[in-house]
Amino acid sequence: MDPKDDQLIPTRPYLIRAIRDWAMDNGLTPQLLVDANVEGIVIPGSHVQDGKIVLNVHTEAVKALELGNEFITFTTRFSGTSYSIKLPIQSILAVFA
Repeated sequence: MDPKDDQLIPTRPYLIRAIRDWAMDNGLTPQLLVDANVEGIVIPGSHVQDGKIVLNVHTEAVKALELGNEFITFTTRFSGTSYSIKLPIQSILAVFA
């Protein structure tokens, strides 16, 4: 294995962005299944069920969405209350429409 391989950016953030873009391009609602127990996660705990939460990441459901290589951040509303969300990439279990 080439020593440079240790410095490669993981593919996971790219796949998350690609599947979300695909869903949006096809008029679908992109959603994230998130492991709520991962360190560094910031979510409304009252909406967690069985250690997981599903979050809608459609442009109409979020504000200031940033799909970075280490974190996904955005603002959204739950029951009319605004929340700032911070998700470490490793907390994303699935992306689906």
